[in-house]
Amino acid sequence: MTFQKLLSIAALLVLAMACSEARAEKITVKGSDTMVITAQKWAEVYQKSHPKTSIQVTGGGSGVGIASLINGTTDIANASRPIKKSEIDNARANGVYPFEVKSALDGLAVVVHKGNPVKQMTMKVVAGIFTGAVNNWKELGGPDHEIVRYCRESSSGTYVFFKEDVMKNKDYAADCQTLQGTAAIAEAVAKDPYGIGYGGIAYFEGRGDVKILPISPEKGKPAINPMNPGGKGVNYQVIYDRSYPISRYLYLYLARKPSGEIKNYVDWIAGPEGQKLVEETGYIPLPGVLPPPAKPGG
Repeated sequence: MTFQKLLSIAALLVLAMACSEARAEKITVKGSDTMVITAQKWAEVYQKSHPKTSIQVTGGGSGVGIASLINGTTDIANASRPIKKSEIDNARANGVYPFEVKSALDGLAVVVHKGNPVKQMTMKVVAGIFTGAVNNWKELGGPDHEIVRYCRESSSGTYVFFKEDVMKNKDYAADCQTLQGTAAIAEAVAKDPYGIGYGGIAYFEGRGDVKILPISPEKGKPAINPMNPGGKGVNYQVIYDRSYPISRYLYLYLARKPSGEIKNYVDWIAGPEGQKLVEETGYIPLPGVLPPPAKPGG
């Protein structure tokens, strides 16, 4: 084989490698800490069957994710709350037109220490605790001790959703202890007999050191437990029909209507494989995508 032929073959190999690299897709995902475990699982499983696609997932909070989408540093923003009008306006001013995809549902649990004798609460009481109107467990049939409040950080979609949906836009109590991530809240409440916190059910499900409280939408109406009887799994039906009063969708936001590999990935998330991973990580799959879960004992 002549030297010239060897050079030609080498050039073709380099070109083939360059084309292969050009076909490789990199997708960046940033945002909701509530969603980060599921998002990492989605990325891990999808990449196994799509080896040319690289997916990088980081948290930081819904607000951080949406800000990153607006400034062009992420392809997908995970958000545990709907995008705000002000964020949409900022995005459009920056040439970004947010496209919303519902990816799962979630119930927010209100949790206390496992030894706390309080059995349930109304939405009004929950709001009163976190706004500072209710300050002693004695007012609720518990011990004569001040309530210790644990809250998410202000960049969190959970923080925003809870403030808007539960507290009706009243301010958090000044002594609310701000923690980074729902896992940190679970740990804090587990160690504090007088603590109370909130967050996605998945972070509390299966823990024996915290108690998930049934919540009543208003005084005189039954309190609804977001868990199945015996605490075995989330009760999907009370989330779907919104009889459990603190439930929400979890969103993916994109800079525009998706195409190419991003569309393939988003469609996969909303399909049976992606929704099965939603279920496995403790969240609630989109209605109608998967068969309903078997009833406990059934």
